[in-house]
Amino acid sequence: MSSVELYTKPTCGFCLMAKRLLSKKGVSFSEVNISAQPDKRAEMVQRAQGRTTVPQIFINGNHVGGFDDLHALHNSGKLDAMLAA
Repeated sequence: MSSVELYTKPTCGFCLMAKRLLSKKGVSFSEVNISAQPDKRAEMVQRAQGRTTVPQIFINGNHVGGFDDLHALHNSGKLDAMLAA
């Protein structure tokens, strides 16, 4: 089973859409709320190679990107393969 991590903020619509997409696929994920854990923001920026927006999504430790990237993977059929790895 894949390890999926999301860095989020509670007021982020794209974060909600990413969580909804993953939930519809039956994928469990861990969520780091960078509003509640501001020290995790620097960790997110470093892991996401300088990206500062949320969500930042990681599958099996690999940076996927934000919601648009996740959605593009889903539409292309590549997301299922990443989740199965």
